Amino acid sequence: MKEEQKSLSSKAACKAVKVKADCKTTEGKGKKTVIKPSLTSNKFLFETSWEVCNKIGGIYTVLSTKARVLKEQFGDNLIFIGPDVWTEETPSPYFKESKTLLKSANKLDLPYGISLRTGRWNIPGSPIVVLIKFDGVYPALNDIYGEMWRMFGVDSLHCYGDYPEGCAFGVAAAITMQALANHLGAKDTDVLAHFNEWTTGMGLLWLRKIMPQAASLFTTHATSIGRSICGNGKNLYEYFTGYNGDQMAHELNMEAKHSVEKAAAINADCFTAVSSLTADECAQLLDKRPQVVTPNGFEPDFIPTKRKYTLLRNAGRKRLLDIAEKMTGKKWSEDTLIIATSGRNEYRNKGLDVFLDSMAELSRTGAGSRRDILALVLVPAWVKEPNGELLIDLYQNGDLKVSPDFLTHRLNNEDSDQACCRIGQLQWDGQLAGNGQVKTIFVPCYLDGSDGIVNISYYDILPALDITVFASYYEPWGYTPLESIAFGVPTVTTDKSGFGQWVESDVAGERIESPIDSLKKTGVVVAHRNDNSYWNTVKTIANAIESFSGSDKKTVEACSLAASATAALADWKLFISKYDEAFQIAEQNRNKRLKG
Repeated sequence: MKEEQKSLSSKAACKAVKVKADCKTTEGKGKKTVIKPSLTSNKFLFETSWEVCNKIGGIYTVLSTKARVLKEQFGDNLIFIGPDVWTEETPSPYFKESKTLLKSANKLDLPYGISLRTGRWNIPGSPIVVLIKFDGVYPALNDIYGEMWRMFGVDSLHCYGDYPEGCAFGVAAAITMQALANHLGAKDTDVLAHFNEWTTGMGLLWLRKIMPQAASLFTTHATSIGRSICGNGKNLYEYFTGYNGDQMAHELNMEAKHSVEKAAAINADCFTAVSSLTADECAQLLDKRPQVVTPNGFEPDFIPTKRKYTLLRNAGRKRLLDIAEKMTGKKWSEDTLIIATSGRNEYRNKGLDVFLDSMAELSRTGAGSRRDILALVLVPAWVKEPNGELLIDLYQNGDLKVSPDFLTHRLNNEDSDQACCRIGQLQWDGQLAGNGQVKTIFVPCYLDGSDGIVNISYYDILPALDITVFASYYEPWGYTPLESIAFGVPTVTTDKSGFGQWVESDVAGERIESPIDSLKKTGVVVAHRNDNSYWNTVKTIANAIESFSGSDKKTVEACSLAASATAALADWKLFISKYDEAFQIAEQNRNKRLKG
């Protein structure tokens, strides 16, 4: 597969202009080479996020996969800044400390008792990372809030929850950027400072106060208000043009987060969003349209070689089918169709509702009568412990017969977790018979390789899957379907994800009605979903799975190759040009601001 993906990547690069990657290319001897814009060696790029060396969501994937390409442009002038939330007992598995980096910057004497640890991020490119302790900022927050109100109109009066934590970290990150620039002898005008999400918005504003010569960028990966509207069960799309962000912030008790996010977007020298979908959301809810859309790419080095891929697929399928056999008392055939969904535990936003009802539809229509179908919900929940009976049966040579169940791990809130309740309801109603040929199993833990039951990491389990489903209602980009196709696993998503819209507009160029034709062309089926199409979306996804399950080997291979080809079009070497554009806009606007 690796060799096939390499050839497909070169073909994909030749389509870069059509796909709006905006990279210049040159032709020579029958092939095209992507030319990356050059940046002068004295530029410094500081990028900060709560998810630097802290793997809790999709932003981690954005930063960690684009790091190598940025490192090629900036070298060790690329410096990521993240929160030092680790201890000696629980160290970050992604951070390798080096006390001599950045001229021993870890010894800098900073205000508020801020302390630094320097090292490298254990990802392709091995960029420099500075982790910061910021506890000393908390006592000063009231004064900081007052200054931010005076300068930028940020309303922190009704803050609660993680707002103080995000603001304390953001301010500490800004102070660290200024201190590092001075320590390393960088001119203030040679500094690009990139802030991600509302959790760092206060940092951008504080940097404007203490280091106005820096060119600042702010990226919204999802607006706090848009996510809240959907999370509260309100219809985002039917009334989209009627929503007012400030009004909704008041109604949903989100004034503080919305206020700092909006102020950061308005005051950034360049404001970006990860998709055209999110750009529209920002224009409506934040009253500012991003200057640049910076779609999320992927790093090909995360994809295993052909030999390793085969080993991972065999091992992963054996483990998953063993688990299914223990949990159902049924022998699962080797050609079982294994489907999965994954991501954050947001029942409606991430489309867990549609996924489960689609599996019930497959069961109802008898789609599993020709081929066993194993559907996996790989979504972290409030885990209490591994399912004891299953644990003994799998790993301790126990002779217990596992009671029929759909949970690989026990939850603290089995009576209130929405996915858990819906699976139980469907099985009780006979729509997902526990021992039938369409079986749904909930793996409610983060697959880090040490969960106690699966014990295989997410990227290593991906090759075991035949197809994935991400039926999102609210998905600013959508890394999970992109990761899937990057591993050659076809996927079904919706047009309410930025990724789905990108596939339709920039790859397929049109909506393809036949699911098999769509999979053979792009490796992706994009189902329509809106506020009034729920059951049509359910049936569309069920039909797509049924069509794929009945496909012959040649068709399945074609779908896998198409998936890899589409993923190649999202290579960071192509998408990084949008960031180069954002950097240039930030510097131009900074220059205008300083003159004005």
